[in-house]
Amino acid sequence: MRFVRQFLVVLAMYAVGGFAVGAVRENDWLTLVVGLAAAALAVLVYAWVVRRTERRPALEVAREGAAAKAGWGTLIGAGMFGAVIVNLFASGHYEVDGLGSVRGALGLVGFMAAAAAMEEVVYRGVLFRVVEEHVGTYVALTLTGVLFGLSHLLNEDATLWGAVAISIEAGFMLAAVYAATRSLWPAIGVHFGWNFAAAGVFSTEVSGNGTNQGLLDAATDGPKLLTGGAFGPEGSVYAVGFGALLTLVFLWLAHRRGNIVPPGARRAARANSTATLPR
Repeated sequence: MRFVRQFLVVLAMYAVGGFAVGAVRENDWLTLVVGLAAAALAVLVYAWVVRRTERRPALEVAREGAAAKAGWGTLIGAGMFGAVIVNLFASGHYEVDGLGSVRGALGLVGFMAAAAAMEEVVYRGVLFRVVEEHVGTYVALTLTGVLFGLSHLLNEDATLWGAVAISIEAGFMLAAVYAATRSLWPAIGVHFGWNFAAAGVFSTEVSGNGTNQGLLDAATDGPKLLTGGAFGPEGSVYAVGFGALLTLVFLWLAHRRGNIVPPGARRAARANSTATLPR
């Protein structure tokens, strides 16, 4: 029941926030403002529903250290996508023709902030966290990562390979970020940094949603295996490789910090609790 209530509330928030941002998408300034507001709303709604259903403060979105955690996450996400572009540029498959649009990039700040916060609250805050309690970290990472990838099949230029790529480089990796840090802020930051670098800086397609006009006037061209084709560089083997590498790094960090939840941990905790009850 707790899961159902949390999921329905954050899903409603996702729908409302997505509709609001989509309604002003043609106006960059409004997209910036509405997008940032939607991102803040996502976090506030999540904190509220966790407090109501679990009778605890939502420490995973605590305000203390939030800016630093999200900031480091943003640098990691942007750096990861930057590495993809460096490889495409070096191989002659990414070409810069000049400067793009600063105003367009600002609009994408709001759009991508909303997308990152809302999706992390739904997929990592509720789905991964609750599923992990029942089946452990690795199974939850796999299940929710695949679900995250499949959800991108709804996009305009989606492909099955694109969904597989998103599952690995984003679904698995972002769940690993959360497992390592036990905070949604780094995951939101990585998600935002990746998406904004793709659209707002390098002006590439994001998950098959069409071309964006960011800071650079640029284009990709070449084999789909390397460029991702109409799906964008997220469908590139470079992106999958870097995402898989970061997944392993964050899982290693989670293991080192003792944050890996084994299968059956919840049942074991309940059994221990029952065994220690006074008779």
